[in-house]
Amino acid sequence: MASLPPNAAPGKPLSPAARRALEEAQARRLATEAAALTPEQGGPKGPEPTRFGDWERKGIAVDF
Repeated sequence: MASLPPNAAPGKPLSPAARRALEEAQARRLATEAAALTPEQGGPKGPEPTRFGDWERKGIAVDF
């Protein structure tokens, strides 16, 4: 018996389509982990300003 893909139910027979789906899902998970973004360098400190509506530079707050 071939080895089971990750997250396969032990002892349950898999159809070729189910095996392929589990393998594709695992490949997508690995690709997502590999594409994790690096943190911004030199960006604003604190909450994301574009999300909360204010930019602050040198003590002056600017609203959009």
